[in-house]
Amino acid sequence: MAGHSKWANIQHRKGKQDAARSKLFSKMAKEITVAAKMGDPDPDHNPRLRLAVKEARSNSMPRDVIERAIKKSQMGDAALYESIRYEGYGPNGVAVIVEALTDNRNRTASNVRSTFGKNGGNLGETNSVAFMFDRLGEVAYKSAIGDADKVMMAAIEAGAEDVESDDEGHWIYCGDTDLAAVTEALEAALGESETAKLVWRPKTTTPVDFETLERLMRLVEVLEDDDDVQLVITNFEASDEVMAAWAAS
Repeated sequence: MAGHSKWANIQHRKGKQDAARSKLFSKMAKEITVAAKMGDPDPDHNPRLRLAVKEARSNSMPRDVIERAIKKSQMGDAALYESIRYEGYGPNGVAVIVEALTDNRNRTASNVRSTFGKNGGNLGETNSVAFMFDRLGEVAYKSAIGDADKVMMAAIEAGAEDVESDDEGHWIYCGDTDLAAVTEALEAALGESETAKLVWRPKTTTPVDFETLERLMRLVEVLEDDDDVQLVITNFEASDEVMAAWAAS
């Protein structure tokens, strides 16, 4: 199978790591609260909540913070959030998807539109770029779990659709509605996974040079800094040399 792309669908953050971690925890806590409010507050009986908690733990979110987020969902004054997806184009026509959880649709839409406009992008209509991606479930394991053949067999038996393996690990893909069931079957066969989440995997990528990557990352970073934005996905493709130069800049 083709190696997993290190630069596809990743969230790039530069700057103060403590501040970035605090913001990440805040966004994860919001997702946990929303998932618990929409269903059962017990992760064992709520697939969305179970996956949200798993993602939080994979990012070393403290247990007490997770528990507080779940308890918050049961309080009468808990905010009502709605999930909204924005789509558009960044510099050089790179496709950008923005997932948000907001209690004020007008505020979030205004902020996202302004951010695109000020950073070389254009906000589009719904489905203006989503067709360039597959919406999939992704279950990740470290390479130490076993070789590619072992993981492939487990993935087939679990009902997965695809597997990508390289020296760093294994990424198993399934239909978005099958993620909970496939994760459970894989963990019975291979043990606890590193992460299990829904992802947007690009069907095609847009090549970028160093200058375009710098402009694109400014757009991504400003979007991610918005408290309402949960995730930013792009379809850019850059060489290792360009990525290294950007990381060192």
